Amino acid sequence: MTKTEASEIRMREAVRADVPRVAELIMHGASVQKRTPEQIAEEAQDPVYLKAFEAVSANPYNSLFVAELEGRVVGTYQITVLPGMAERGRIRAKIESVHVAPECRGRGIGAIMMRHAIAFAAEKGVGLVELTSHKARPEAHRFYNSLGFVQSHEGFKMALSP
Repeated sequence: MTKTEASEIRMREAVRADVPRVAELIMHGASVQKRTPEQIAEEAQDPVYLKAFEAVSANPYNSLFVAELEGRVVGTYQITVLPGMAERGRIRAKIESVHVAPECRGRGIGAIMMRHAIAFAAEKGVGLVELTSHKARPEAHRFYNSLGFVQSHEGFKMALSP
């Protein structure tokens, strides 16, 4: 597989028209739920994704980015800047929903997106970047380790009914 050069990728903030494609990328990357391409395309049209996009866009601490290759969205990630009191007020950023189109994986696009995320965080004065990855994604863990991320904590989650 041919590596993609950073100059071939255009990173930009997502816009409303990107929402169905971003939803598709997230569903393609879901480690627990498996759907057919037809199911993904149909579900990506659900208005809940537009509502979520509007909430993310309205929050000044959140940014949703897309990676374009030849005018087509092939990757996405969300980053949230988290001011806090810990470590003398060190600002953190959490990177979430990092996804690359299945047909584009292994070409270096994820690394380009992560470098973009880290640079974006640095511009915002962030002192620590963190992310989580599902335990069922060992390839993703190797990828993040190769970029310099360390598995320093155990994560915990609790689902709440909306």
